[in-house]
Amino acid sequence: MPQHSLFETTSIGKRVLKNRIVMAPMTRARTVQPGNIPGALMAEYYQQRATAGLIITEATQISAQGQGYSWTPGIHSAEQVAGWRLVTDAVHRAGGTIFSQLWHVGRMSHASFHPDGQPVAPSALSPHAQVWVVNNEGIGEMVDCPVPRELTTADIQRVIADYRQAALNAVAAGFDGVEVHGGNGYLIDQFLRRSSNQRTDEYGGSLENRVRFAQQILEAISEAIGAERTGIRLAPYITQRGMDDPQVIDAILALAAWCESKGIAFIHLAEADWDDAPQVPYAFRETLRATFSGTIIVAGNYTREKADKLLSAGIVDLVAFGRPFIANPDFPRRLKENLPLSEMGNPATLFGGSEVGYTDYPFLN
Repeated sequence: MPQHSLFETTSIGKRVLKNRIVMAPMTRARTVQPGNIPGALMAEYYQQRATAGLIITEATQISAQGQGYSWTPGIHSAEQVAGWRLVTDAVHRAGGTIFSQLWHVGRMSHASFHPDGQPVAPSALSPHAQVWVVNNEGIGEMVDCPVPRELTTADIQRVIADYRQAALNAVAAGFDGVEVHGGNGYLIDQFLRRSSNQRTDEYGGSLENRVRFAQQILEAISEAIGAERTGIRLAPYITQRGMDDPQVIDAILALAAWCESKGIAFIHLAEADWDDAPQVPYAFRETLRATFSGTIIVAGNYTREKADKLLSAGIVDLVAFGRPFIANPDFPRRLKENLPLSEMGNPATLFGGSEVGYTDYPFLN
């Protein structure tokens, strides 16, 4: 196996990356309102962090129906595409590479985002979870998700078309590629798991049927912008939000084998990063590596030592870091030179607000 480190170059598709450090997608809710439009503040935020080998944006809804949280960006209107162009231009000027994470939350939503008051899902089952919604006083709060409406077959085809158009919009906005969010209890993940998918048609029941939705989305995007610019994020061992289904591992490995056959550029594993969270078995990592020869990205409270161990073993190709990038815009340099990390400030600045707790964290001299 080749011996890799975080600080050597690599590539995804035709894109050469200056290191193997990924800035993980993190929701920050800083869009211009109304319209959920990326603006100059977001462009500055991402540009500051362009020393990452790859930036994957915060989750970005492919349609109005796909929204589940307040002030998250979309990529389905002309104004949103123009706003994202500010971001991609800024990152490219700083020598960075940036992919858009395409998102449909499914049942992880709130009535206020839907004309009929109902989010959509594979089946009409509540996630027994909450989402962040700004109330009439302009204050964000966690609120319960309602019971969703089950998608019809015609609805599913429209959602697939929305993903395809969102990918085309991402390219028009200057993105280098897209990552389809297929994890963390959102719509694609809901189709993969028996706990959230109790359909009896061609999108439910058997393993083959449960992976069909993800396959058709990836196929539509690949045909539109190229498989070499297309990846997917999956969360095999995350079980919250009513997503506990041991058989999802089989579904994910089946999807990985399909991705291998189609030349999909990468698979990004979202791993649980809280205390006493389920750990990803090494045997699963080995099986995934044997199944998928494309780029494998991992994210989940990694240290430099843990990252280098997996890179050296050839089990992964890139390692994503989330929280350290919040307070350390120059995180790759600090990691490489073993420099001290700044601590994140007031947690209230994580979602929504101004430049405070967003673009005002200092670089080291």
